[in-house]
Amino acid sequence: MSDKRKRQISLGQNAVALLYTATDRSNNFQEGAGMLEAEATADMLLMTQPFKAPPISAPEIVEEPVAAQLVKAVLAGQRERFSALYEMYSPMVHGILLARVPRGEVDDLVQDIFLHALRKLHTLRDAAAFGPWIAMIARNRAMDFYRSSRETVEVTEQMAVDKPPSGTAKEILALIRSLPEAYRETLVLRFVEGMTGPEIAARTGLTPASVRVNLHRGTKLLRQKMGVGAVARP
Repeated sequence: MSDKRKRQISLGQNAVALLYTATDRSNNFQEGAGMLEAEATADMLLMTQPFKAPPISAPEIVEEPVAAQLVKAVLAGQRERFSALYEMYSPMVHGILLARVPRGEVDDLVQDIFLHALRKLHTLRDAAAFGPWIAMIARNRAMDFYRSSRETVEVTEQMAVDKPPSGTAKEILALIRSLPEAYRETLVLRFVEGMTGPEIAARTGLTPASVRVNLHRGTKLLRQKMGVGAVARP
């Protein structure tokens, strides 16, 4: 074998040896890099708080008013549920009438109004508006009463002045009925029927602000008529 051929073989063997060495180094580097990456990932997982899915908020449930539930039940055939509506709203209807018609006529009119409401309940578009709806029926029935009756004696402001009150319930009621209509109904509901301001607003459909204003101004006028807190003129 020639010297030239021997040198070629030796160079080839050296190249192969260098290639294996480079490959081993590359593999060792990749393994080392992989180990470092794994260790870094483990450290990050240890330092990171456990993943928590964002809470899913439940849809807000708006509770249907009791009156609306009762109205729907009656319309569905449970007519006995109408008695619960009567219990809830008869004081309001009684007070609305008492502020407008003679006391002796009120009870019969209350019965007539609720019978009418039962017959016409299917015409009510919004079940939650039963209170304002029957309140309007009561006011209209009071106006009809005066149109059809000529024997009713209306309590006027002049009558209240001619006969000073002695503090009895009837006389105080007469004074209330002599006030402007805007305050009359609210005062009767509050002081005669015993309803609270929020109850009056919820039943009649008036705003709480309107009820507060009517009670404040109406009470002030009533106290003046009763001579409570009045300042005597010289």
